Formats: sequence, C-alpha cells, structure tokens
Amino acid sequence: MLKSMLKRLLPHSFYALAARRLRGVRWGSFRRVTPISAVFGFDRGQPIDRYYIESFLRAHSGDIQGRVLEVGDAEYTRRFGGAKVTWSDVLHAVPGNPEATLIGDLSTGVNIPESVFDCLVLTQVFLVIYNVHEAVRHSYRALKPGGVLLATVPGISQISRYDRERWGDYWRFTDAAARRLFGDVFGAENVTVELYGNVLAACAFLQGLAAHELTRRELDFNDPNYQVTIGIRAIKPE
Repeated sequence: MLKSMLKRLLPHSFYALAARRLRGVRWGSFRRVTPISAVFGFDRGQPIDRYYIESFLRAHSGDIQGRVLEVGDAEYTRRFGGAKVTWSDVLHAVPGNPEATLIGDLSTGVNIPESVFDCLVLTQVFLVIYNVHEAVRHSYRALKPGGVLLATVPGISQISRYDRERWGDYWRFTDAAARRLFGDVFGAENVTVELYGNVLAACAFLQGLAAHELTRRELDFNDPNYQVTIGIRAIKPE
C-alpha cells in the first residue's frame, strides 16, 4: 500500500529513490556470521592484502638492491630485487627455518647487525611484535646511511591465528600511527606512507575473498577512510 501511494504522489525520480530505500540492502553471500574463507582467502587465490603489498613493493622495487634483509623467506627480495641484490639475508625469530641466515629479534636487537643493509623488506612484520617502537629503532640501526626500509602493516584485517599462536598478533595501524611511529625514528621528512583499500575491498578481505574476485578498478580505488594495507617507505639519512 505504501509503495502504491508513493507511486501516485511522487514524481518518478523520487519514487524510484524511495522504492530502492524501501527494498533495503541485498546482502547476498555476505549475510553470514562466519567468513567465506577463514584463512585470508589463501584457499581461493591471492589474498586482497597481498595484492596491495605486492603493488607497494613493485612501485618501490628500485630500492630493493645491494644487501637486503627480509623476514621469514626471501620471496619478495628475489621477485622485486632480482639481479640488483648482491646479498640476501633472511631473519627468523626462532631456529628451524632452513631459509634463515640470521636468528634474531628486532624488538631487542639481539643478533641484528648494525649499519649493514641497503634495504629491509618487512612486510606484515610489525603487527606481531609487541615492542613495536624498539623494533622500528633496531630496523633503523640495521640500515646503512641512505638505506631504505620498505614495510607494510595491516589496517582493517582479521586476527592471524597462525602468528598469534607462535609469537603474537598485537597491532592494527592507521596512516597517522605509521607516520608518527616511523617519523619519530627516521625523521618525518624521511617517511612516506601510502594507503590501499576501500569499503568494498575491506569487506571482501574480511570475508576472505581473493583478489581475482574483484575487478582491478575495485581494488585500486582508494578511500583513506578504509585502510586495508598501509605501506611505509623510510630512508635512513646519510
């Protein structure tokens, strides 16, 4: 009855708008209290945050050269540094990783060499370190003068149970937090922060959809109010 009355009384354009609002939101596959994938979308393809992480590293691949340190493995060092890398180190927190060349702790500086690296590739690392301020400080110390830290941190994201059960999952960040955290150590003028994500990408990522299930246009649209991934480029002054 309400629709019929509105159709008689309102101009067509106003009626169409009112009718859409009366219909409400079509939730479709999102009307659920458990995610479509509970493992960030790895079981469906490339996770959406990995799409953003790799976009950030691709844009700054020129920095990945000389002696490079990465955490866990050297996948991104090899892929984005290539022949520009003269020495590749892999840092791991505990023994047992066959790829590791260093067993150390960024939060304490234990076994972290000082002033030797041209580039640090630290993707999704700082969220699992409780003493994050010290981790940034020791990252700074590990770089040569003029060296570059390329880091990514999560904004909107689920908890990583894998990390939480091993060494912890403590932090989610904003661009303001990243600028201050890294700026306090490297100097604000030496830090660039880049944002990735929008409301659609954030919802899809929380549900565990993979990057190929959104269009490139949907993934690349940037809305700073919905920060899925934050990229930080920090340079140690000469």
